[in-house]
Amino acid sequence: MSLSMEELEVTAQEVLGRLKSHQLFQSEWDTAAFVVFLTFVGTVLLLLLLVIAHCCCYCCCASSKPRKLRPGKERPKGMDNLAMEP
Repeated sequence: MSLSMEELEVTAQEVLGRLKSHQLFQSEWDTAAFVVFLTFVGTVLLLLLLVIAHCCCYCCCASSKPRKLRPGKERPKGMDNLAMEP
């Protein structure tokens, strides 16, 4: 599996040749696949940034004590199923 020095030199020359000719991709499909890949990576990084921002803002901006409702007024839990009513 190891590459010889000659193979590495040939690969490096191919890459440098493509860079000089400004033709990095062999076909339009390569370009399209690269754009899709970059879009995916960008979306993942954006979501990661949003998660970090949410965690930081929630930890810093959240009040230290939770809101308390008045003792006699509790929020109802669940929903009423009107189909079960007679």
